[in-house]
Amino acid sequence: MSNKIYTKTGDLGKTTLIGGTKVPKSHIRIDTYGTVDELNSWIGFIFDLTVDAHSKEVLKEIQDRLFTVGSSLACDPDKEPMMKIPDLKEADITFLEKEMDHMNDVLAPMKFFVLPGGHPAVSQTHIARCVCRRAERCCVNMQEQDIFVEPLVIKYLNRLSDYLFVLSRYFSHQLAIPETPWRPRVA
Repeated sequence: MSNKIYTKTGDLGKTTLIGGTKVPKSHIRIDTYGTVDELNSWIGFIFDLTVDAHSKEVLKEIQDRLFTVGSSLACDPDKEPMMKIPDLKEADITFLEKEMDHMNDVLAPMKFFVLPGGHPAVSQTHIARCVCRRAERCCVNMQEQDIFVEPLVIKYLNRLSDYLFVLSRYFSHQLAIPETPWRPRVA
């Protein structure tokens, strides 16, 4: 790895995928893994706001998996079989589901839509959930354009956004902050 962060190769609006293929920086693949990178940064911020040791451990695991997702998306799919790119596993999705189940064991059942907010940790977790949904939409867009994306990536991002929603509720519970129900105006 080079000591310099700047390469000057992107000055003309192009970048290189893992595998050497050059694409415009506006390419949907670049937008997609950039969104995953943004999500990973938000997860880091949530980690910094969290005092719960177990949640911190899970968030670090998620950050690691998001690097896996990012490397999958940043790779030229025609050249990927020749490289050692880490893979997601079905167990990564099961892990998120089990974590949600554990948190839901202590949460009151959902009876209304919840407005984001009440505490910075809760609000930031909702922001991360929204960014995660955007990353998922970008992946689906790639798929619809016949640009290869590993199906497990879409499944993982879908489950991760669910996890982040439950985590926001869990933080409200831990912090004894009442959830604010959305009350639609009808009249």
